[in-house]
Amino acid sequence: MEVKTVKEDLPLLTPPAVSRWLLASSALVLGIIVVGGVTRLTESGLSITEWRPITGVLPPLSREEWMLEFEKYKATPEFKLMNHSISLEDFKSIFYMEWGHRVLGRLIGLVFVGPLAYFAIRKKIPKSLSLRLTGLATLIGAQGALGWYMVKSGLEDSLMETPGAIPRVSQYRLAAHLGMAFLLYLGMFGTGMAVIKDWKFAHGAPWSGFKGNGSVAEIQSILNNPLVKSFKKQSWVVTGLVLLTALSGAFVAGLDAGLLYNEFPLMGGRLAPPSDELFSPNYAKNPDKSDLWWRNIFENPTTVQFDHRVLATTTYFSTAYLYARTFHPALRAALPPLARMAVMAAFAMANVQVALGITTLLYLVPIPLAAAHQAGSVMLLSAMTHVLITLRRPGAAASAWRKHWSNYRGGK
Repeated sequence: MEVKTVKEDLPLLTPPAVSRWLLASSALVLGIIVVGGVTRLTESGLSITEWRPITGVLPPLSREEWMLEFEKYKATPEFKLMNHSISLEDFKSIFYMEWGHRVLGRLIGLVFVGPLAYFAIRKKIPKSLSLRLTGLATLIGAQGALGWYMVKSGLEDSLMETPGAIPRVSQYRLAAHLGMAFLLYLGMFGTGMAVIKDWKFAHGAPWSGFKGNGSVAEIQSILNNPLVKSFKKQSWVVTGLVLLTALSGAFVAGLDAGLLYNEFPLMGGRLAPPSDELFSPNYAKNPDKSDLWWRNIFENPTTVQFDHRVLATTTYFSTAYLYARTFHPALRAALPPLARMAVMAAFAMANVQVALGITTLLYLVPIPLAAAHQAGSVMLLSAMTHVLITLRRPGAAASAWRKHWSNYRGGK
């Protein structure tokens, strides 16, 4: 009875079921990121011309319904300029690709919101975590609206009036859509990993593989070590570089920039294209050319591919540097064992991602390789997130529970 009373006074510790739910949700987000990439690569994203969150769950079920959707598609710039000769069967294939992408988005909403409501009502999660996860649920709804806003940019009739225009979604909106997907993934994956690690720590598991007594003072002493603090800051920088590189890939995809300069490491026989090609005045819209730089950076396919190469190379060598630092005797002795392993895994994933990126470029962006490359960016981001989590101090609830169980076992 005394033990029960003490436990009732302890702060709420989030159970492992919440972690499993969050990690499963993050896996679905990873899936929709890959499916979204394939939708873009197969040029299927403009096949559905309306956003119907409820009734759009069902695809056309009769020939009459299919013909109605086909007629709507025939009114789009993409059909008139590029696909005017496709058959109904061809249309069905691209329609189902985009429909599957949208249905998966709705499934993520259901899988996330339903259990969140259950855990919150049953008071299985602290109020602070409940509010944070409610923010993620709101983000899921916003992501659907942003996705439609993106699609609308490729359906505008003004494309018909622009000489040489190619019907496709705005690369800015595409990057925003992908960026929000990354935020959702990181929120779910990072929180899920933190929850399960806190639960294990609370029940006696060593913190990040460090064999000590696990006291708050001991962990704080490790994290306050100047070498560890410096390493953690650098890990944050590398994580930011990974995310920035992945977002630059959205501009490459949006402008089909991967179909230019299909060689590596050179571009047209040199490390960088000529400056007049990288910063062409043709992309400036202001009479005084004051927008020359930023428009080329975001709208010139050659510059966009060059920027992505530079960012990818910088990210790779930054990850390599982080891994090399773990061999320094003083830092190696100070870092928790799991942190060293997590950095090694991140560097291994960086090698895989670079190999995927180069082969995707050399083979003219085949769909399987391009999809694997997009998935690789999420996996590298996951690996770097795990590095940061291994250097995270356990939550207050986990520390309180660990202290309670340590005292209880000591009393016994």
